Formats: sequence, structure tokens, C-alpha cells
Amino acid sequence: MKIRKAVIPVAGLGTRFLPATKAIPKEMLTIVDRPTIQYIVEEAVASGIEQIVFVTSEGKSAIENHFDYNFHLDAVLKEKNKVTLGEEINNISNLIDVVSVRQKKPLGLGHAIWTARNVIGDEPFMVLLGDDMVLSQVPCAKQMISLFEQVGESIVAIQRVPMNQTHQYGIVEGEDDDRERTVRITRMVEKPAPGTTESDMAIIGRYILMPDIFNILSTTTPGHGGEIQLTDALLALTKKRAMYAYEFQGTRYDAGDKMGYLKAIIAYGLRHPDLGQSLREHLLEVTAAYDPS
Repeated sequence: MKIRKAVIPVAGLGTRFLPATKAIPKEMLTIVDRPTIQYIVEEAVASGIEQIVFVTSEGKSAIENHFDYNFHLDAVLKEKNKVTLGEEINNISNLIDVVSVRQKKPLGLGHAIWTARNVIGDEPFMVLLGDDMVLSQVPCAKQMISLFEQVGESIVAIQRVPMNQTHQYGIVEGEDDDRERTVRITRMVEKPAPGTTESDMAIIGRYILMPDIFNILSTTTPGHGGEIQLTDALLALTKKRAMYAYEFQGTRYDAGDKMGYLKAIIAYGLRHPDLGQSLREHLLEVTAAYDPS
């Protein structure tokens, strides 16, 4: 089994970034010189994914347009002899095959993934959340696909978090596996109340799912927040077949949070080949200027 397709849910309203996201999809907010969603798609491409399925909603056409060919823009850049920039823009439209489906009602992440069922069909697939950016030598999705080639079962990416933050995440409990950084899942809970779990293994926005998940999602009742929770469906899936948690190698940034977004800008900016050194020098100047000592 090969992971050929990836679902990227982008139907959310981005209320945490209002008023910036009143007219602009949160996924189009820029990290240095490209929108957040482009980094996510590039990770999928670098991991061998062949098709992206965007789960969209009203007002998200800018995302689809970003990955489409723009004849007028291409003509203007050619007229101004901006060949390199034109090639870069056209490369975006040729990154990968893109399909869009609509989530007509805001019923949660589980429902968003379920809406992609007819495009995915009967094969395992990847899910990448647009808020979670991972800086790593080997793309996070590729790390997970390598593990999938060994286990042939669903995988969720995890990171360790402080125990006083576990109530903010989906949390997994499990048994150690022979494979490095891997746990076989025995229990999952969405945003557990303090003191109800001893695990610090938090789910982040990367999943490999078996197609069985669609049937389970179709009968999953609304859970936390009145939404169809993916975690509830995953727990049901663990009762039918094995599922693994993988502690990926890399640094994750929550670009859906204001502070996480700022951290991502700095981290990616420092690694930019043209801007990194200048940004590093500027940060040192700013830090010195605001040093209370």
C-alpha cells in the first residue's frame, strides 16, 4: 500500500486571527515570503504525495487560486522580463494535482475528513493540518510514511507536552513498540480533564489513516464542543485494528496561534537563504535595545 493522497482541511474561519482573517483565509497568512498553506503542500510533495484534497468552505477560493495558473500575472511578469519570478510562480501551479471538496457545515475535523471520502476511495491516506508547521531535516510526513511502510496501519504524529497543557490536545496512551520513537496506541482522549491521564503524548496535525475511518466517522456522534471529533473515531478504529503514535523528529509551530505564528516567522526567517543573516543581526539589535539590564 502506498500513500498517494493527502487531505488538508482548510474550512475553518480563523477566528483566532481576526480581524486579519475577516477577508483573507488564515491559511494565506504569510510566513516570510509564502503563505502558510504552501509550506504544508510543499511538505506533502517532498514526502511523495501525488494528490492534495483541500476541504474548503465559503470564502476560501484564494487558496485554490494560489495553486492555479494565472495567465494575466504570467503575461505581466514576462512583459517586465521577470523570468525567475515568473518561473517560481508557475512552479506553484505545477506543484501537485489539487482537488477541492466543500464542507458545507462546520461540524468539526472528523466531519471535514469524512467529506473527502469519495476522492480518497479505498486506500490509506495522509492528513495534514494547515496550522501545524514542522521544521525538520526529513519532512514530518515522510518520516511517517516510512513508518507506515513497516507497520501498514494508521499512525498519528505526537509530541511531548507539559502535563499542565495536556487538556489543550488530543492525548494518546500506549505500549512501547520495538521501533524507535513509536508507541502502539491503547487509549486516546480529546482534551482530557486535569488528572485523568498520566500521558504527555499530544497529537499534532499529521495523520496517516486507513480508509476504514470513513465508515466510523459516518456513525460518530458529536463529542467535545458539539463537533464530530476525529479523536473519537480514531479510538473506535483502535478497537478494530492496530494504530501507532510516532514522535516525529523536528520542531512544530502552531501557526494557528498568534505567538506560534510569530515564532514560525522567526524560525523560518532565520533559515531563509537571502534574509536569514540580516534577520539574525536585527534580532540581536532589538534584543539589546530592549534588554532591561
